[in-house]
Amino acid sequence: MSTTELYHENTNSELTQCFNHFLCFCVLVVFGVDGDEVKSVSVVEGDSVTLHTNITEIQTDDRIVWMFGPQDTLIAEISKKIIDMFDSKEIFGDRLKLDSQTGSLTITNITTDSGLYKLTIISTRGTSYKRFNVTVYAPLPIPVISSNSSQCSSSSSSSKCVLLCSVMNVRDVSLSWYKGNSLLSSISVSDLKNKLCLPLEVKYQDTNTYSCVVNNPIKKQTQHLNITHLCQMCSEESGVTALIVLILISGVLLVFVSSRVIHCYCRKYQQTKQEDEKDLSEYTEIIYRLQIRLQ
Repeated sequence: MSTTELYHENTNSELTQCFNHFLCFCVLVVFGVDGDEVKSVSVVEGDSVTLHTNITEIQTDDRIVWMFGPQDTLIAEISKKIIDMFDSKEIFGDRLKLDSQTGSLTITNITTDSGLYKLTIISTRGTSYKRFNVTVYAPLPIPVISSNSSQCSSSSSSSKCVLLCSVMNVRDVSLSWYKGNSLLSSISVSDLKNKLCLPLEVKYQDTNTYSCVVNNPIKKQTQHLNITHLCQMCSEESGVTALIVLILISGVLLVFVSSRVIHCYCRKYQQTKQEDEKDLSEYTEIIYRLQIRLQ
């Protein structure tokens, strides 16, 4: 075979491959897959997800085509058992894997990869389509329960303890208070919120079981309420104890102040005594000197 013939054969092969890609793309765009059911897939950010073709083994003449997003971007293909990932690295980096035996698509360490994934299977048996709507959810934090009331309250039955359940940096979640298994209140948010809060009022002597739950469609986190810890009663014993502590503190202060007063008084008395002795000594010396002169 001459060089010219080899060149023409390679050129025809490349043209045929490009034409096949173009024809496949036109079929997908013109006919679409709007009539097919969309399978919803939910996954937590950071996990991996596999979109299955439900094929046991790809045949030599089978063609598997994956597209993603509103622009139907070609991201992966198997044709004659040859894998082509196109420009998928620009979107997914090295996180996109295509199974050479089944054609199933795996996205690892999933992040902002929510969207519509379209699968086309072309074989001698016909053409079939599948669509997957992938939704990525952020990891759920554990709710935090805090008290807005004072450290303790009187034993009056009308006293209420105000509690606040909160979660940080969440979206597409619901925050709820439960009494046992009964829902008391709930709040939902779709957009990102720095802090989502839900209040609850309970009696100080309440013995029921309460819990705060944050959840999205695939996961939930629960925090149980410890009323004894967050809503403390001011009992008579605690009042007596506080009075005794106050008396002891007052006694210590009284002793301290008294000792300081006595110390100051003694010091002043000592200084006065020393001054009197000094004056007497000087007076005695003057009398002595006068007596000497008179002699």
